[in-house]
Amino acid sequence: MKHGKKYSEAAKLVDRAVQYEPADAIALVKKTATAKFDETVELHIRTGCDGRHAEQQIRGAVVLPNGTGKTVRVLVFAKGDKVAEAEAAGADYVGGDELIPKIQNDGWLDFDVVVATPDMMGVVGRLGKVLGPKGLMPNPKAGTVTMDVTKAVNDIKAGKIEYRLDKTNIVHVPVGKVSFSEEQLQQNFDAVMDAIVKAKPSALKGQYLRSITLATTMGPGVKISTAKF
Repeated sequence: MKHGKKYSEAAKLVDRAVQYEPADAIALVKKTATAKFDETVELHIRTGCDGRHAEQQIRGAVVLPNGTGKTVRVLVFAKGDKVAEAEAAGADYVGGDELIPKIQNDGWLDFDVVVATPDMMGVVGRLGKVLGPKGLMPNPKAGTVTMDVTKAVNDIKAGKIEYRLDKTNIVHVPVGKVSFSEEQLQQNFDAVMDAIVKAKPSALKGQYLRSITLATTMGPGVKISTAKF
């Protein structure tokens, strides 16, 4: 893969042979961001898990102390008095059965997170083929299937993110934007790492965290030392 001049210049600042301390990696990542837009700072954690085994799956959610830096649009599937509750909490869209054809047939996907009350999962289940592949299916482990829609919406708006293993057993999560201060990025990074360390499957034998890499949307990856985790 051929990289542009800006990327190549930025990559020269990173020593590929070094595993940096988190604070140094954060400072370096901010320095290597060259895009004209406010890039997202992403964390990529390669684990020793085998996601094909249910007992080695990692999935959950964590609220970033300083948010993600982006406005998250929330869709809530609810009925009865939970509709008003979701609207009062600041959900962008609230509905039920009437949303099925809009999403299934019209391809409407103007939302980032879907929350559902347990009694609506029968309805939401019909959207599995659309929402599943996009990672939008509500899930109790991530706190997005709940009767407490106020807390769910508030947490998401405050910067709650989901984490899960991908097919290659890597967890990819945003920890903020380049415009964040180093301290804000450090606090978000610590919150994510804390959650990931606690999520270690008891069935796992051998090394849990194989590598940790921090990068911006367009910038080079900076390796972080796994020693302290």
